[in-house]
Amino acid sequence: MSTPHPDALLSVRDLRVSFDGTDVVRGVSFDVHARQVLAVVGESGAGKSLTARALLGMLPGNATATGSVRLREDSGAFAELVGAAPKDLAALRGRRLALVPQDALSALSPVHPVGDQLAAAVRSVTRVSRKEARARAVAALDRVGIADAARKARAYPHEYSGGMRQRAVIAMATVNEPDVVVADEPTTALDAELQEQVLRVLAEQREAVGAALLLVTHDMAVVREHADRVLVMYAGRPVEQGPARDVLGRPRAPYTAGLLASLPPDEPDEPGGRRGNGRRLPVIPGTPPTPDGLPPGCAFAPRCPLAEDRCHREEPRPRPAGDGHDVTCHRWDDVPYAASDLFLEQPA
Repeated sequence: MSTPHPDALLSVRDLRVSFDGTDVVRGVSFDVHARQVLAVVGESGAGKSLTARALLGMLPGNATATGSVRLREDSGAFAELVGAAPKDLAALRGRRLALVPQDALSALSPVHPVGDQLAAAVRSVTRVSRKEARARAVAALDRVGIADAARKARAYPHEYSGGMRQRAVIAMATVNEPDVVVADEPTTALDAELQEQVLRVLAEQREAVGAALLLVTHDMAVVREHADRVLVMYAGRPVEQGPARDVLGRPRAPYTAGLLASLPPDEPDEPGGRRGNGRRLPVIPGTPPTPDGLPPGCAFAPRCPLAEDRCHREEPRPRPAGDGHDVTCHRWDDVPYAASDLFLEQPA
């Protein structure tokens, strides 16, 4: 197993998550550095959220994680998290690793004021007085842009708007200045204005404390605007990863090309969802396989317009496609520059 990059805050190698012997996450590897945004993208069921929760030791009880997740300590050495004792993982959460969940309302207790919940998060990792914990909670709410934070700290979650609740869980995740923040679909179900506010708050918090951000999302438009690096997953396995400008500007995996081709153009569409030239947006045909129903060879082959015989027989291995840019595809060098040229099937 390869060694982590010495400057990485978090280093993952061959991470696998299985349920009853069936791998759902299959060999994920990456490094993430201070102040860097790594976006993990893919369709629903790709294994993104399970990967994120495996990093935090927050998998369901019937799940098993193998491989390596190493967190850099202040000494520069790396501590292994896979297989660590639950109490040791619990001690790291909030202090070194933190989660911004998708559903802010369910993440907050409905029967305690928001400020009390943040203060409890402070006291769970730091021996400070209740007064000091309260002051830090109010400061955290103020940092994420909640007006009149001292008063709002006394309010309950149901008294917050959806955008304010999302800001509150970001405040809770960052109140102890963790090294790595994992944001699991933090903008789902928010309108465009609230999405931008939440992502801006995450960026400000990342810069303020020097944290790394692992952003789990299915929204390629968000990735295009906010990511430094991109990890694209399909059927539990990475298919492409590298600098965002390279992966988005010149995708080498057909699946990545399909995701990008399905993005609406920047200019307004014609009525009916058509592009300016009268065509509908391209789509990837078919649906992703289930973990217990993977086809032989490449899991994407049944949906891939470039698939040939070996794609249906041999599972591809990761290979370099540029500086820091890796792709897992037999025909990576045949992907056209115009990603939409691969996926011209018309939606029903």
